[in-house]
Amino acid sequence: MLVTNRFVVDAGVADEFTREAHAALAALAARPGYRRGELLRALDDPAHWCLLTEWESVGAYRRALGGFDVKVTAVPLLARSVDEPSAYETLASAAPDGEIVVAASDRAAGPYR
Repeated sequence: MLVTNRFVVDAGVADEFTREAHAALAALAARPGYRRGELLRALDDPAHWCLLTEWESVGAYRRALGGFDVKVTAVPLLARSVDEPSAYETLASAAPDGEIVVAASDRAAGPYR
């Protein structure tokens, strides 16, 4: 599962944002089920940033958000991200020069899950 939180950050607060994002990434990285994470900045517009994290499952990510350090450090930062869908499940993948591997969705067939 991939989570992408996008931010628009004024140049005057970019250093502060970077410190907060590093602390948030460290708090998330300490949680069970965390696979990897990156802080990214757009090449063509340096005001646009992205905090990208990968998790072993939806449940691991949701449980991570409940951890005390994450609530104190990461959640306030994540609340300032662009209001858009941010959690994505993997439906197909491929390693370099590899075959496409298709995965079934974890989403329920009905709308009331």
